[in-house]
Order: sequence, then structure tokens, then C-alpha cells
Amino acid sequence: MIRTFIIEAGKLRERDEANPLSRDGLEAASWIDLQDAAEQERNAIEQLFPQSLPDAHEVEEIESSARYFVEGEDLHVHSLFLYQAEGRFRAATVAFTLTPQRLISSRDVELPDFRLTRLRARRGWIEAATPLQVMTSLFEQKVDNLADQLEDLHRDLEKISMEVLENREADLGEQLDRLAKLEDSNGQIRLCLMDTQRSTSFLLRHIRQQPPEVETCREILRDLDTLMAHATFVFEKINFLLNAAQGFINIRQNQIIKIFSIAAVVFLPPTLVGTVYGMNFHTMPELDWIFGYPMALGLMVVSAISPYLFFKHKGWL
Repeated sequence: MIRTFIIEAGKLRERDEANPLSRDGLEAASWIDLQDAAEQERNAIEQLFPQSLPDAHEVEEIESSARYFVEGEDLHVHSLFLYQAEGRFRAATVAFTLTPQRLISSRDVELPDFRLTRLRARRGWIEAATPLQVMTSLFEQKVDNLADQLEDLHRDLEKISMEVLENREADLGEQLDRLAKLEDSNGQIRLCLMDTQRSTSFLLRHIRQQPPEVETCREILRDLDTLMAHATFVFEKINFLLNAAQGFINIRQNQIIKIFSIAAVVFLPPTLVGTVYGMNFHTMPELDWIFGYPMALGLMVVSAISPYLFFKHKGWL
């Protein structure tokens, strides 16, 4: 799918054309957005704008030289954006090519930041005069979304914190599972935050001649610093709650093992007495004694009660 946007009267607007691949429409576009583009669409873009679209393996490279580089007047930035799939957060790479005339973005999945940007563009809420301002607007929207996701994650964490720390008798298996999912989500958010820092710093180094956009990038970096500190706090709290939940589970298990250990010690002396008098040797004097059986039972009871009273006196029960 291919979408084209133009800048009119300082506003970003989406074009609605019957033929999105028309040469005139593509050349007039200020922003060309490709989502899971078909081969025909990629070929049309590559013919008009050579070296604009990276290959699939280039998009997934992690080296800085492969994710952020300059080619003539073009800036190439491969940045991670957050989205949800099957109830979990995932990060998808978007390849940006910024030229003086237009911005070209290529991605494989639908992303919330792009969907919201399209909605805002249709309502005329995005002010932009250049393709660079369109790109910085996307990055601002990305940072806002990451901040919202961090706030939601922190709210969920507070609920789990109450369940773990206040309800000691609860089965904490479900809480451990939820904490593991929150840790994974926080990791994806932190990954996007760090990647956005690198992307924005790269842009900042190459747009020194455009003061408004420089200030915007600096504001984005300041917001990212704050969000990174918040993400680190959430990460530490998740680890604390994981350790606390595992500690409570271990205490509970130790109490169960303690009960079994005491029961084993309590029943060991009666078992020994019963074993001795179960040998049935002819020379045992108690075999013909009329009070032998009651005496053996009494001895077994006394030998069972004595360890229990000793443990009670020591405060082990």
C-alpha cells in the first residue's frame, strides 16, 4: 500500500487519488508512505527516486553505519516504532529517506503512530512547511505514544504491586506471569526510546542550518532523557516485585516443608517403638506380659508428644 501527502498552506494533507502510482502525483508529494509495499509499488518509487528504498536485510541491520547514513543530499534513518501484536508489544523498523523535496518512509506493518498522523493530517492538525518538519512531527508523535505506553505500564505495575505486597495469601503465579509480560513490554519501550535518541541525534548533527527543527530535535531529546529515567525506574520496580513474589513463594514453600519435617520427626520415635516390638523374638519378656500392649501404645504416644512439646518450647512451631 502506498499513501502520498502534500504540504498546502503550511498544513500536511493526505492526497486521495484514483491512481496513487501516477508519476505526477508521486513527484508532487511531500511525503510518500509505503506499508508492506507490493513489488509494483516499490519499482515505481525506485524508478522515480533511485536509492530511496533499502533492501529488507538493510532495514534490519543494527550497526549505526547501516541505520543512519548520508548519501549526497539524502539522509537515511532506520528507526524503531512500537506496535502491538497478539497482546504484546513489538518494535518494527521504519526506513526513512529524507531529501530536500520529500520524505519517503517504508515499513512492513501498520503502526499506531502513522495511523494517528494520518488522522491528524486529514483534520489539518499537523503544521509543516518542509519534509523535515513532517519527519520531526512523526518523531514527536512517536515520543508521545511511548510516554503514554509507559504511563499505562506503570498503572498496571501499581495494581500488581498491591496484589503482591498486600495479599500475602494469594497464589502469585498469575502475578509472576503478568510481571514477566510487563518486563518484556518495558524492554520494547526502552529499545524504542534508545533507538529514537540515536535517530534524533543523527538528525541534529545534519540539520544545523535549520534552527526551528534543531530546537524541535533538542526538545525531543530532553523528553527522551526523562522517559529513559522513567523506564529505568519501572524496570527496577518490576525486578523488585519479581524478587519479592519469588521470595514470598519460597517462604510459603519453606513453611510447607517445615510442616512435613516436623511431622516426620514427631512420628519417627513411635515408628521406632513399633518396630522394636514388632520383632517377635521368643526371648522378649514383654511378649507374655498382660500390660505389654498398653505399655507399647503409651510409649509410642509419649515419644510422639515429647518432640512436639520440645519444638513448641523452642518456638519452632
